Amino acid sequence: MQICPACSRSQPEINRFCIECGRRLEGRSDGSPPSQHQTTSAPDQLNLTVLYGMVVALILAVLFPPWETPPAQTPEFLGMYFILSPPTPEAVVSRMLLTIELVTIAIAGMYGAFLFRTKS
Repeated sequence: MQICPACSRSQPEINRFCIECGRRLEGRSDGSPPSQHQTTSAPDQLNLTVLYGMVVALILAVLFPPWETPPAQTPEFLGMYFILSPPTPEAVVSRMLLTIELVTIAIAGMYGAFLFRTKS
C-alpha cells in the first residue's frame, strides 16, 4: 500500500492517482523516491520532417490527381504519365482513386511520423 502525500489516504500500489483527492501518486509505501526511469522519461514527439513530407505529398496528389480513361476507351492506368503527355479531353479525374491516394498518403505519413518519432 502507498499513502497519498496530500490527503494521507492509503492507496493500492497499482493506483497512479489518489481516489480521494486525485493527486498523482509517484512515491512508494516505504517512502522511497520514484525510480530513475519515472522521473527522467520524456514524452516522444512526432517526426516533423515526415509530417511536412506528408503535407507536400498530399498537396501534390491534389494538384496532380489520378485520371481515368474516357468511357469509350479501354481502361488503363494512366498514373504519372499525364505529366509528359496530358490525358485526352474526354478523360476525367477519378474521385475514387484520388480518395484512395489521399487516405493512403495520410495514413502512411502519420505512421511514419510515429515510427520515426524523436525523444525530447
